[in-house]
Amino acid sequence: MWKDEILEEIYRIREEHAKAFNYDLKAICDDLQKRQAAGGRKIISKPLRQPRQPHNKSLHPTG
Repeated sequence: MWKDEILEEIYRIREEHAKAFNYDLKAICDDLQKRQAAGGRKIISKPLRQPRQPHNKSLHPTG
């Protein structure tokens, strides 16, 4: 079977990181957030898009 070396490395690093925090999800997330803040990169988040409103004609099938 074909193995992706990059994915294998990502899985290994992720496993080591989780093991370092005894698989405590909150501790893992806290550490990742600290690393992200220390990285100094600007974080851009887009607001959620609102669903489109249907046209008036589709609201009134008889009209």
